[in-house]
Amino acid sequence: MRSLAPWFIITVGGLFVLFMVLSDSRVLDFTRTQSQNVGSVDGEDISYQDYSNTVERLRKQQEQAGQQITEEQMDYFRDQVWDMMVTQKLLDKKIKEYGIIVTDDEVREAIMGPNPPADIRQQFTDSTGYFNRQAFETAMRDPRNKDILITIEERERQRLTQQKLQNILFASVTVSENEAYENFIKQNIKMKAQYIAIDPNTIPDSEIKVSNEDLKKYYDEHADEFKIENQRKIKYVIFNRLPSQGDTLLVKKNLESIAAKLKVDTTSFKTYVQMYSEQPYKKDTVSITTLAPEAREVLSKANKGEIVGPVSTWEGMVIYKLIDKVSSKNEMVRASHILVRSSGNDAEDKKKIDEIYNELMKGANFEAVARAKSQDGSAPQGGDLGWFGKGQMVKPFEDACFSGKIGVIQKPIKTQFGYHIIKVTGRSNQNFVVEKIVNKVTISATTADKIYQDAADFAYIAKENGFESEAKLLKYNVIEAPPFNEEAAAIAGVGINKALVKWAFDNGVGDISDVFRVPSGYVVAMVSEIIKAGVKPFDEVKESIRSNVIRTKKLDKALEIAKKIKSQIGDNGDPQAALSIWPSAKIDTTNEFTTNGSIAKLGREFAFSEVALKADLNKWTNPVKGSNNAYIIKVTYRTKYDPQLFAFQKEGIKKELINNKRNIYLGQWVEQLKKEAKIVDNRYLFFR
Repeated sequence: MRSLAPWFIITVGGLFVLFMVLSDSRVLDFTRTQSQNVGSVDGEDISYQDYSNTVERLRKQQEQAGQQITEEQMDYFRDQVWDMMVTQKLLDKKIKEYGIIVTDDEVREAIMGPNPPADIRQQFTDSTGYFNRQAFETAMRDPRNKDILITIEERERQRLTQQKLQNILFASVTVSENEAYENFIKQNIKMKAQYIAIDPNTIPDSEIKVSNEDLKKYYDEHADEFKIENQRKIKYVIFNRLPSQGDTLLVKKNLESIAAKLKVDTTSFKTYVQMYSEQPYKKDTVSITTLAPEAREVLSKANKGEIVGPVSTWEGMVIYKLIDKVSSKNEMVRASHILVRSSGNDAEDKKKIDEIYNELMKGANFEAVARAKSQDGSAPQGGDLGWFGKGQMVKPFEDACFSGKIGVIQKPIKTQFGYHIIKVTGRSNQNFVVEKIVNKVTISATTADKIYQDAADFAYIAKENGFESEAKLLKYNVIEAPPFNEEAAAIAGVGINKALVKWAFDNGVGDISDVFRVPSGYVVAMVSEIIKAGVKPFDEVKESIRSNVIRTKKLDKALEIAKKIKSQIGDNGDPQAALSIWPSAKIDTTNEFTTNGSIAKLGREFAFSEVALKADLNKWTNPVKGSNNAYIIKVTYRTKYDPQLFAFQKEGIKKELINNKRNIYLGQWVEQLKKEAKIVDNRYLFFR
């Protein structure tokens, strides 16, 4: 035993090292998962191999069609392929259930009959449109084309099978004569009208009294609005897939090396662009407003012909060659401001802004005061709004900026947003003519792997020691998502991930997930609340109901005002008389409209257009309650129904309607199949 001990130790040690290498490289994970399935549909497995091959085949087809699938788009693309495969499995099951069979003779007739598939027919059709039948049949019988013919036969068999399925499904889908007529009227009968509108928003709130009984009545009458399905809430930690500092540094160092060569090499900049840039060569004239801050800074200081960069921009890391600086017709300014937002109490707002202005006049630092007291999104940047040209800001603000002196703190001005104190910090009419080499900063495999491992480590530890306590210890931000139902494709704040939705409904409160891939990175989640189906309690929705009840009462009040106006003006009276009853009444005319579209200035007011369709010409209608206003309408023009035009268009209208109905029916039918099926999606275990 003593003589064998060294060999035993070496053997065990070697196995241990091998195990560690395999574990570290995740080869064990790989071999374990590859023998499994990515999911199943009603017990029928979808293998990793089949799914991956289908994704790759369809990706190549997209590329051949000129549509590149980027790494950022792959998750969404995989979801599309998965949905397609699930749908096909369900369709195949129904085809078998209905006993649908396509015979060899039917396939042969579809290919070799009088109407061959269009894409094949095209191959044997010359520029004059002549189809060479003899050449087609010769090619179809040529043994060398056997593989191509097999592919064509499989495709036609599948097409005929799905056509038979659709024939069964669409047997009950019809379009009546009346439906065609109504659609014709909606599209072809055009009208113009004069109208008097009473906007409910012009009725003061003080005239509207809302009691608890009113709220309860609305709640009872609109119970369907407050129904909730089974819902879940989750708390989650997100691990964003972003390039690390090392990834950024690697790109920067590479471009620094290229920039150094450019400064001594006589080779043209264009040649370097073609070799190293991820964007094609072009010479751009760019405005200072479109440049990233760092690029703006270095280009402003650079001389013509100088190579500058790399600098960080929203395109990535960029090396610029400054060709020229040219004057622009459009002046740009850079400004900072401090805003006191309009509160409805103008005197109080004016007092606040004056106090801030006096503080600045006594020597207070503008940026510090802006951070502390400005009431808009620029506060964290010390009030800096960046560069902008004319037409980008409201007029009073724009005028103050373009007329102001650089560095001078201006007296407060008022806009629709509130009161502003403005300081112009820059002015330029300069554009830059540049060439550039662009390299995106992308996440490396090492960084992506580390981010995933951090998420996996957190999931493991959280299951052992508690989700929120571990997140707090590791200084991870815990976010709670709004409620979502089982049909949700996405979770607010998280993004699209049906597998995560399903996991939330398959688990209970406090359960912690494994790692899920989402568009922005990785998520580890915990079910935080289970909300059962039912109706939201009255007390919970009471305040949200109040605004609806107020609006309903105001619209009713507007209708009463319209009735008074109608009694005053009769069928043919002067609409200006409406102003003596309600000074805020709006008197206007429409452009030409149909019942099928929106009305200029009014939007989609179906009650308005439906009444206009049947109203007597040149007579004021009785008051109409629309969705936005109460109206009195006088139709001044309406085209007549043309039976000959309807007869000419009828079949086309019917065809369009039946196609729409069939598409809607098929979509609803497939969705119902998915709801009833048992679909298992384990793809998150395979794809990071």
